[in-house]
Amino acid sequence: MSGSKKYSISLPEDLAEAARTHVGPGGFSAYVAEALEQRVAMDKLREIVADFKTDNDPLSREEIEAARAVLRHDQRDSSGAAA
Repeated sequence: MSGSKKYSISLPEDLAEAARTHVGPGGFSAYVAEALEQRVAMDKLREIVADFKTDNDPLSREEIEAARAVLRHDQRDSSGAAA
């Protein structure tokens, strides 16, 4: 990730307090940044899937399961767990 910049955002108070309670006051910004990273990644994935559906035939069950296996493997690798 590149450098940081301070932003002012509004959040529902109960949501912000639940997050702050979970991570503590020093981890709030990192927690929000991680959540935004995940949301941006999911939005990009939705765009890829939509483009794929437009340009290709439907996937078979085997192709879907193979893709899920790859995603599970990648998630374990990025979390630091053994693959």
